[in-house]
Amino acid sequence: MRVVQINSVCGEGSTGRIVSDLHNILIEHGHESYIAYGRNGSGNGGTAIRIGTNFDVYCHVAITRLFDAHAIGSRKATVRFVKRLSELKPDVIHLHNLHGYYVNIQVLFDYLKNSDIPVVWTLHDCWAFTGHCAHFINIGCNRWETQCHSCPQKKSYPKSEFIDRSRANHNMKRRLFSGVEKLTIVTPSGWLADLASKSFLKNYNIRVIPNGIELEIFRPTPGLFRSEYGLDDSFVILGVASHWTKEKGYHFFMELSRHLNDGEVIVLVGLTEKQRRSLPANVIGIGRLGADELAKIYSAADVFLNPTQADTFPTTNLEALACGTPIITFATGGSGEAVGDGCGYVVDKGALSEVVERIREVSRKGKCSFTQHCIERARQAYSKELRFREYVRLYEELLNG
Repeated sequence: MRVVQINSVCGEGSTGRIVSDLHNILIEHGHESYIAYGRNGSGNGGTAIRIGTNFDVYCHVAITRLFDAHAIGSRKATVRFVKRLSELKPDVIHLHNLHGYYVNIQVLFDYLKNSDIPVVWTLHDCWAFTGHCAHFINIGCNRWETQCHSCPQKKSYPKSEFIDRSRANHNMKRRLFSGVEKLTIVTPSGWLADLASKSFLKNYNIRVIPNGIELEIFRPTPGLFRSEYGLDDSFVILGVASHWTKEKGYHFFMELSRHLNDGEVIVLVGLTEKQRRSLPANVIGIGRLGADELAKIYSAADVFLNPTQADTFPTTNLEALACGTPIITFATGGSGEAVGDGCGYVVDKGALSEVVERIREVSRKGKCSFTQHCIERARQAYSKELRFREYVRLYEELLNG
């Protein structure tokens, strides 16, 4: 079986790692696998296909900024890529993020509709069925259900400085993304599946396959983190993100820091140097880390707090679970779906007083009362090997009709 995955990035970022991990699983099981990407490739040798060049990306960014014409740039680059697809003759094409300034969806979907190749499309956010944005729950917008227009997030990713094409973009996506005969939609959370079923994608088969993680890396891991930072007698509240923004909950952590008791400390991983310089005394800032070091910090923390404002199915939640650390998260998007019985708490978005109460509850009960529940849930539900085997079974099912 020959599979071609298409994603904005390869080998880095959450979706880039998912694509690379699935590629490796396919190779291990004797299949042929290729990754087509727009930028930031990690180098899969001859099996990595870059769509376009840096210049193509810059031009695509420009027309997005000027005309709100995201995903309809890179025309020549996509024509060249489609020609390569025709030469490869894949058995299955697996789409991931098509936003990201690298592919022309008109050219790509014209090819998909005429190729008779089974297509799997994993939605990692809501961009596929909106006129502009990747997430809308943070502002409570529901225009995507009928007709996007006058986009309140025009200057959010993918940012447009002047023109609002949200109505035209929404209509274009409805036209292009409908009528692909052998297309199956996959989402990592039930929340996103429910939204997709209310959109113009509702006529497709929609399945839920949660993201998986590497349980050989993310497991209870001893380390010297507490002693190195003088936290042996502290209650550690951990937050992890690749980029800390208001949407990821950075400002909520700053507000929370003003309501903590002595001996309660926040640790934030993934901060920039500028962010680290302006932290209050009871917040420790750390830059981005590799998986092995992250596992040690997850394991050392007493509780993992994820106050995300909009998220599909955060991988950080799964990593914390696998390291035996209970979770407190907002009921936003699919973030709460990872929190099973005995694994932590899901609270209303922005409910500061309830978050403080749940932190104290974990402190009273002790982390050890949650640890085994967390580890078992991660093993049973979020093993990368198990989840990616579901994709392989889906490919085989589609090929067998």
